[in-house]
Amino acid sequence: MRIAVLGTGSVGRRIATKLVELGHEVMMGSRSADGEALREWVDETGADAAGGTFAEAAAAAELVFNCTAGTASLDALTAAGADNLAGKVLVDVANPLDFSGGMPPTLSICNDDSLGERIQAAFPEAKVVKSLNTVNNQVMTEPERLPGPHNVFVCGEDEEAKGKVTDLLVEFGWPRESIVDLGGISAARGAEMYLPLWLALMGALGTADFNIQVRVP
Repeated sequence: MRIAVLGTGSVGRRIATKLVELGHEVMMGSRSADGEALREWVDETGADAAGGTFAEAAAAAELVFNCTAGTASLDALTAAGADNLAGKVLVDVANPLDFSGGMPPTLSICNDDSLGERIQAAFPEAKVVKSLNTVNNQVMTEPERLPGPHNVFVCGEDEEAKGKVTDLLVEFGWPRESIVDLGGISAARGAEMYLPLWLALMGALGTADFNIQVRVP
């Protein structure tokens, strides 16, 4: 599959590299096609890796990952272009973390709205699926690094799109039974508001290598 990964930070690089390892053709998108982080990733990754602007990456893709900083995601996706996102599955991995007041960050969007919902509203022709934002980037693509069963979530309005994202998560190594469908895109509110607890857990545990398991009778 031709996949665009927007964002050159640690999350974007980790996901893009995993997708290449799985045999997908990946173009990483950045604000500038000449960005140092983008060039380094392309040089390190090999033949199935390419780089370009947000718009170039989105235009060439069948499916798009948004791995940009949450407070910049709408601007980045606007740069990618609504026409280039229309009709495509858009996997939103970002969290609306605001670091302007220092640590710990606050949420710039919460309670009765979410970044996932704002992205869907801004790009109504895209098929937005929120996923992977509740674990660190290593666990995203290597769930087996944690012992025992644990869960990852998807939510969005388009059932077929959620199915495609679920299939990719299975490729990443997530057991299908560990993937929980939370329903429509409004469920992104809960997934994003989990981040303050995630940050508290990271501080208490002294590591980002952890996840939660949902257990039912």
